[in-house]
Amino acid sequence: MRFERREQRSLALLLVTPLLAVILALALSGFLIALAGASPFEAYWNILKGAFGSRLSATETLTRSAPLILTGLAAATAFRARLWNIGAEGQFYLGAIAAAAASSQLFGDMPGLFQIPLLFIAGALAGMCLLLVPLWLRLRYSVDEVVTTLLLNFVAILFVSMLIDTVLKDPLAFGWPQSVSVSDEAMLPKLLSRSRLHLGLVVAIVLAVIIYFVQARTVFGLNSRAAGLNASAAVFAGVPLARTLVFVAMISGGFAGLAGAIEVMGVQGYVTTELSPGYGYSGIVVAMLANLNPVGVVFAAVFVATMFVGADGMSRAMDIPSYIADVTVALSLLAMLVAIFFTQYRIRR
Repeated sequence: MRFERREQRSLALLLVTPLLAVILALALSGFLIALAGASPFEAYWNILKGAFGSRLSATETLTRSAPLILTGLAAATAFRARLWNIGAEGQFYLGAIAAAAASSQLFGDMPGLFQIPLLFIAGALAGMCLLLVPLWLRLRYSVDEVVTTLLLNFVAILFVSMLIDTVLKDPLAFGWPQSVSVSDEAMLPKLLSRSRLHLGLVVAIVLAVIIYFVQARTVFGLNSRAAGLNASAAVFAGVPLARTLVFVAMISGGFAGLAGAIEVMGVQGYVTTELSPGYGYSGIVVAMLANLNPVGVVFAAVFVATMFVGADGMSRAMDIPSYIADVTVALSLLAMLVAIFFTQYRIRR
């Protein structure tokens, strides 16, 4: 038996692969639920009911999807060019603190029509800057960006913690470690009354569609795909590899930083060190489940958000630990990695 690379991959194979990975992950998680003495079908029904069974739960699931879409786009854009950005969590936090600082220190008196786009830019620029440092180390000294981006997550979060304990500390927080709040004009409009669902979801979906067309229809998209397939061959064919990777890093880091800004402006209103429940790391799972397709990222983000929100309702209804959602998401990633391998290779006797 040997593995043989496929010369062509059909569209049907690429579309079915994520579904099979999710089904396999649900089956494996169902086995663990059964070991806990509960019915897997009842557990999954309670997850769906907890995520979409009411207006409140449905809007909460979609609200959770917005930052997941953007961090998923950050990972997908970078991974397609073989720039291994594992630092979306740190970029998320820097984008969040940049938006809060810009609103409180610079643009607080502006009307929302002008202030909101400026805060978006501030958050995106902060995320860009954090990713450009590991890219420079890779291009200049051949330093592995997996290590540098991962370690910079901790540096960024500690830096944000320092800021919210010192110069950006909210004097009205009664000693609680949180940043100054963004102005009321900077808070994103709600899509539905009496809910937390905000305009950031629309922004994330629009950006997913835009980056899809950029990757599919532009020279930059072709260059980034070529860099991901074979960097040496891309350079031989005339692709400006360094410049392409710089643009990829700016887009990827910008998406992650924008996710942090949108979370602050749409939900929290201020920054704490518990702002993210792991959006940056979950974005990697979202990107892989979507097979690095920007449009697929939207659906993958909704799936991951469904698991996280619905697991709380399932836990209350069936007395099963909500950590089953983390297990399912992790198994989905592993199953997707195996599925991607078999979309590229077939078994020959």
